[in-house]
Amino acid sequence: MNKRVLVIGAGGFIGGFMAKESLNRGYETWVAVRESTSRRYLSDERLNFIVLDYDNNDSLTKTLTTTLPEGEKWDYIVYNLGATKCANFMDFNRINYEYLRRFVEVLRLNNLVPERFLFMSSLSALGPGDEKGYTPMTSSMIPNPNTKYGLSKIKAELYLETLPDFPYIIFRPTGVYGPHEQDYLMMIKSIDSHWDFGVGYRKQLLTFIYVEDLVSAVYDAFDAGVVKKKYIISEDRSYTQAEFRKIVAKELGIKWVIPMRLPLWIVYIASVIAEKWGVIHMKPSTLNRDKFKIMKQRNWSCDISDAKRDFNFFPRYSLIAGVRATVASYKQEKQNKS
Repeated sequence: MNKRVLVIGAGGFIGGFMAKESLNRGYETWVAVRESTSRRYLSDERLNFIVLDYDNNDSLTKTLTTTLPEGEKWDYIVYNLGATKCANFMDFNRINYEYLRRFVEVLRLNNLVPERFLFMSSLSALGPGDEKGYTPMTSSMIPNPNTKYGLSKIKAELYLETLPDFPYIIFRPTGVYGPHEQDYLMMIKSIDSHWDFGVGYRKQLLTFIYVEDLVSAVYDAFDAGVVKKKYIISEDRSYTQAEFRKIVAKELGIKWVIPMRLPLWIVYIASVIAEKWGVIHMKPSTLNRDKFKIMKQRNWSCDISDAKRDFNFFPRYSLIAGVRATVASYKQEKQNKS
């Protein structure tokens, strides 16, 4: 029988690709969204939808226990729900930890625990790595998150690790990019306008993972049968800001770009102002003190040898190939709007 997959947080950037990959592998694919979630990238008629209310435990329980025929359950669950920026930092704990805990408790109390449960965490759960010798971060290093976002992710990870006989897998992806993603799109738009803004003057090593490589890794890990393991997911090399700028500019057809290096103190002040503006207007700001700590971090290089060993993870997209696909999508959307 085909595996039955449930993608939690399917309405987001990664979720749409996750659902598509599940369908491509021939799985019976279910996507969980909230009432207000856009379904723009969930248009395939083969998808099965469920609407979940994570703030209402009774509603959550009723939906999860009555959607499938009695005695049946999902074989694989991808838990991709999460917040990367919030107007109120307390929302990180509510969305990234409390929602996960409630969801998992419903599964455990109602005999709905799947064969495999993958939690999409973040490289930020580990906190800063070696910023002197630039040693790559590993899955076995002791986490020391320095952001509210990272703390909420490691709290969710620790909760899963305390559960007896719960078949979790934890992914800690580095910066995920691709068509429809918004944060890297801001950087592409800036370079398209002939400006490239960097932060700080010390060397910074950046890592990336193209969205299709990330979602392929999810299902490869499921099929390999790994359980109770944590993995960093990244392309197997790092880049400087200058290398990223050069790659994007080439794909955009831009002949010249002005690189601007901003001192950390200026970026910090801007972060505080933007954060307070977001609080006043009750809208999460892309630039805030949490984001500043991430931008300040100098070493994002990664060791992915355990993922290579356990489920043969080898990213197909280099940054050049991934940026090419992302820029092509950006150009197409730009043309459609003109």
